[in-house]
Amino acid sequence: MTGPLTICIWYEKDAEEAANFYASLFPDTAVGHVGRAPADNPGSKAGDVLTVEFTVMGTQCMGLNGGTYFKQSEAFSMIVPTTTQEETDRYWNAIVGNGGQASECGWCKDKWGVSWQITPVQLTDAMREGGAVAKAAFEEMMTMQKLDVARIEAAVGRARAQAGTNA
Repeated sequence: MTGPLTICIWYEKDAEEAANFYASLFPDTAVGHVGRAPADNPGSKAGDVLTVEFTVMGTQCMGLNGGTYFKQSEAFSMIVPTTTQEETDRYWNAIVGNGGQASECGWCKDKWGVSWQITPVQLTDAMREGGAVAKAAFEEMMTMQKLDVARIEAAVGRARAQAGTNA
């Protein structure tokens, strides 16, 4: 691995399967070197897959098959920006439909417990705008599991109309 930063993601034993799933789903995603344990260790036996180098949307990652010692948590998540409802649906449905779990406000977990935020740029832009627009987009988002671009855009439009702006 080269570069300034690599995200290490702990898996019980399925880092290679997870990396291949991500590579099948996201653009600019690929699986690289698969490292095997040189000796028995608490999480695996000699010769088992220990590490998997991969990128997710251009971000360097390393999957570590470490056993059951640590669990994933929503305290860490991967944010995937989307531009259309179709893109939002594709990512969300693939993650949830592959043994994952739906959550609230655009969050879902894959079957390995990694949390993902599938986030339309329309929401991000509204939040950056601040004020009544951010409040309207935020309140709309809080009512959803998978985010709905049209509903967010409608809430933003209403907020702008009430404020008399078209920003």
